Amino acid sequence: MVDDMATDSPRRAKNPKVAGVLLAAGGGRRLGGRPKALLEHRGRPLIEHAVRSLRNGGCGPLHVVLGAAAEEVRARADLTGCAVSVNPGWEEGMGSSLRLGLAALSATDADAALVLLVDQPGIGAEAVARVRLAFRSRMSLAAASYGGERSHPVLFGADRWADIAAAAVGDQGARSYLREHRDAITLVECSDVAEAYDIDTSQDLRHLE
Repeated sequence: MVDDMATDSPRRAKNPKVAGVLLAAGGGRRLGGRPKALLEHRGRPLIEHAVRSLRNGGCGPLHVVLGAAAEEVRARADLTGCAVSVNPGWEEGMGSSLRLGLAALSATDADAALVLLVDQPGIGAEAVARVRLAFRSRMSLAAASYGGERSHPVLFGADRWADIAAAAVGDQGARSYLREHRDAITLVECSDVAEAYDIDTSQDLRHLE
């Protein structure tokens, strides 16, 4: 991995702007069509917990990508302080939402994007903060790991966004890109502060409180 930290200004090197990107467009097909963003957890929509994890983990600005039931999500969830995009092609899979989120950030001066999924309530601010601190340059690539297994959240340096977006197709998201660049990834162990389970099926709803 080429580290371009030497070319960054001292201020940006010490205080990088790491934007938070929350992918929350899924329609919950395996949950009977219940949008994951609106699943209730601790009395509030799941999406609010994910936004709080990004914010409390030190990310900003925050960008949320909605899709299924977008207007209902806007009406029921508090997304104060977040820029919101609606993905009209959300049924194509996660890749289209990731492309939209990164495109929205391209007009900002963010040095990196930290991507979190809405259906992983076991990942909180502590894991977000750890991965955020793995930023070294605009070519940084980092991910949380759990027992050595790569998962979310994932950090993408801004100089990688175009290539990641180009590779993000279908429901793969950034998986193919990460696979091809695995030697460049900084893995950040988070199993002591988070759990990376997904809320995909009715059996997974037991994780919600």
